[in-house]
Amino acid sequence: MTQAIPKQVTFEEFVDWLPENSGVRYELHNGDIVEMAQPVGEHEEVKSFLGVEIPVEIKRLGLPYGIPNQVIVRPPEKDSGYFPDVLVLNRANLANEKLWQKQSIVSLGASIPLVIEIVSTNWRDDYYLKYADYEEMGIPEYWIVDYAALGGRNFIGNPKQSTISVCNLVDGEYQISKFRESDVLRQAASRLRIISQTFPELNLTPNQIFQAGVA
Repeated sequence: MTQAIPKQVTFEEFVDWLPENSGVRYELHNGDIVEMAQPVGEHEEVKSFLGVEIPVEIKRLGLPYGIPNQVIVRPPEKDSGYFPDVLVLNRANLANEKLWQKQSIVSLGASIPLVIEIVSTNWRDDYYLKYADYEEMGIPEYWIVDYAALGGRNFIGNPKQSTISVCNLVDGEYQISKFRESDVLRQAASRLRIISQTFPELNLTPNQIFQAGVA
């Protein structure tokens, strides 16, 4: 579980406070500094898998995109700051980010073609808090990768099953397409691939992502 530090701070105070090379990850959630739990190995396997597959597609298409490691995503005018598991940046739009050069902070949806959160025990952050903020920011595509079926039943079914929720921005609101473990079982995995508006030709199946988190 995450552990919140009980002190309300502004976003600027949070950035000034962030310790360097501490080995501990922190985020700011509506003024609360939150210490993020050390992720389990399966979580990092899924993250590593996506961190390899997506850059291959970026390079193949020759897009001006990159996947950095330590960028803060700040919803404009809010005392919140997130470190997504996988963040695809549009380098062509970074000139419009006022805090990019000095602090590696982005706030414009146009700078973020795709953001991915891999669900941990604090699943409500991904399905509620970050979902709402990423939508409000105008981030075109948001994946919630719940490989371990940790989220609420209204999100991943009853009984719970591994689910990838692909949220695409349509008229300012996210439209959700869900790719579940049961879909993989009903169909040949090779024919069932993730449908991404950012990478329409991405040849990646849910089963490949689910299996990345299996030791």
